[in-house]
Amino acid sequence: MLERLFKLREQGTDVRTEAVSGTTTFMTMSYIIFVQPAVLAAAGMDPGGVMVATCVASAVATLLMGLVANYPIALAPAMGHNFYFAFTVCGATAAGGLGYGWNVALGAVFISGSIFIILSLLGLWEGLVAAVPDSLKHGIAVGIGLLIALVGFEWGGVVVAKPGTYIGMGDLTSAPVLITLGSVLFIGVLTALRIRGAILWGILAAALIGLPLGITTYQGLVELPPSVSPTLFKLDIIGALKTGLVEVVFVFFFLDFFDTVGTLIGVSDQAGFLVKGRLPRASKAMLADAVGTVSGAFLGTSTVTSYVESATGVAEGGRTGLSNIFTGLLFLLALFFYPLARMVGGGYEVEPGIVLRPAVAPALIIVGLYMMKGVAKIAWDAFTEALPAFITITIMTFSISITEGIAFGFISYSVVKVVSGRGREAHWVLYLFSALFLLRYLYIG
Repeated sequence: MLERLFKLREQGTDVRTEAVSGTTTFMTMSYIIFVQPAVLAAAGMDPGGVMVATCVASAVATLLMGLVANYPIALAPAMGHNFYFAFTVCGATAAGGLGYGWNVALGAVFISGSIFIILSLLGLWEGLVAAVPDSLKHGIAVGIGLLIALVGFEWGGVVVAKPGTYIGMGDLTSAPVLITLGSVLFIGVLTALRIRGAILWGILAAALIGLPLGITTYQGLVELPPSVSPTLFKLDIIGALKTGLVEVVFVFFFLDFFDTVGTLIGVSDQAGFLVKGRLPRASKAMLADAVGTVSGAFLGTSTVTSYVESATGVAEGGRTGLSNIFTGLLFLLALFFYPLARMVGGGYEVEPGIVLRPAVAPALIIVGLYMMKGVAKIAWDAFTEALPAFITITIMTFSISITEGIAFGFISYSVVKVVSGRGREAHWVLYLFSALFLLRYLYIG
């Protein structure tokens, strides 16, 4: 049955190799189980419900990718997307957020996932890939990485808000800061030594060190999963339509779509899946990703997408969807370790209103580091490509808004290309979205 489903011999692999691959992939991406509840709690969501939704949605999407597309590429709620959800869409307007409720935000995630499903079924996604230039794709990824790292430094107490300035250094001698920086170095050492699951081990090490210092509190190890009812089917689709969250839906879709495309191409290239530069069964893989996002919205978590950490499993020899079966089952097993997730993701209040999370902060900083590699792929010697990418990165970081970064990037790219007489180098879809973003600013003004 396994041979018939996954064609193991044809791909030059076996059950043992796929088991090792799937376990390795889970180890490298399982940090999301601890990080996701902490991030979405900032939007007012129940951490227990989010943890269950995260594990189940990840398992569903990962199993679907394995069974339908037969690729060893696992899925889970995406870093960056969750920050956009919690801090931009649901963030307080006084802090630069849009101020929407998390129910409405889940509705927007559902709509974006539904659009993704339609494009996947109709095979229209390839045209959209060609519409957005590589410089903007890489610039957006880098900007999101910087935002994630910034939150990581804030949650670790390394940087703090300073009156009259953007940010300043925190108390570098305090225990949370020392734990955060020490864990970052620890993850770096493990990564340099090629030890799998470096981020996960760094999170657990930080939590353990915090126990005797009173920064983390032991709450048990294993128990029955918490209830998912606080988030299950709580999405507000009608509310998302009524409030006219067109740009929010667009950003959710844009991030999910291009994250998926980039990951599929990157991991598939490493594994040797590409045939003449194209990925067989690509539409099935895209569909699995899109269904994962929709199921995640129903369960109560932000956008689900393909994880580049799957490359670690591929490096261990994973070549088929059987690897995903093992990864998906491990996500379901993780449901019974909520006390550990509660201990790791729990906050430490240093003063009224200021809560630090030094156990998960190092993971955010390291993820930000990984997303910075896109800088090297930007054509800095081509001014009409470099300027829009630079504007995307800086606006996104300094305004603390993914939406603004994308909008300014699209508009600047269109303007620079037209003014320099190279307008034909930009796709008409890019001009359309640039015009819509510009109208948005004119309307606001």
